[in-house]
Amino acid sequence: MEYKVVEKFISVNGEGPLSGQLVVFIRFAGCNLNCDYCDTTWANNEDACYDLMTAGDIYKYIKSTQIRNVTLTGGEPLLQEGIKELLKILCFDDSIHIEIETNGSINLEEFASIDNPPSFNMDYKLPASGMEESMDLNNFAYLTYKDTVKFVASSMEDLQKSKCIIDKYALTNKTNVYISPVFGQIDLEEIVEFMKTNKMNGVNLQVQLHKIIWDPNKRGV
Repeated sequence: MEYKVVEKFISVNGEGPLSGQLVVFIRFAGCNLNCDYCDTTWANNEDACYDLMTAGDIYKYIKSTQIRNVTLTGGEPLLQEGIKELLKILCFDDSIHIEIETNGSINLEEFASIDNPPSFNMDYKLPASGMEESMDLNNFAYLTYKDTVKFVASSMEDLQKSKCIIDKYALTNKTNVYISPVFGQIDLEEIVEFMKTNKMNGVNLQVQLHKIIWDPNKRGV
């Protein structure tokens, strides 16, 4: 089995519980969604350039970096044919920590059931994304405290919907919850005031570190 890898690199994790820690990224080609704010559309196009790598190639590259944290991203990595087999190989090695970024539209049950499953960093697409109707709400049942739900907000409507979903599914009682602003589209103070007004205990505000450290459009960071 070969996988379509559009880039691989070492950087700091820009989001989630491991924000600021070194991580090796493996970015796969292709996505089934088309979010209005997507910053990796170049990786999702049918004509995206990629290298074909076997599971062995990917594992060998990861080990060569000597970096413990590994993030599989995209695009939507769970769309890759045979991705479950790759996860089984990577997750078998306890010396590395596997996180997979997923867009919330792919059912997680079969991936959560493997031995030593990866950590899921799962989006819930809010109204401004244009993709909310694609969310698989069953996924909330498979998340634990090793996982993360991320709400990417660009408006007050997005913030209100995030609170609705967090409360309805009691997400802070089962997993890590983050609200992240769409870069340049919403004031951070507005998010903080919303969190204060609504007493959103257990919810984390995050900013994308890589867009602060480097140019927001820079690749490979």
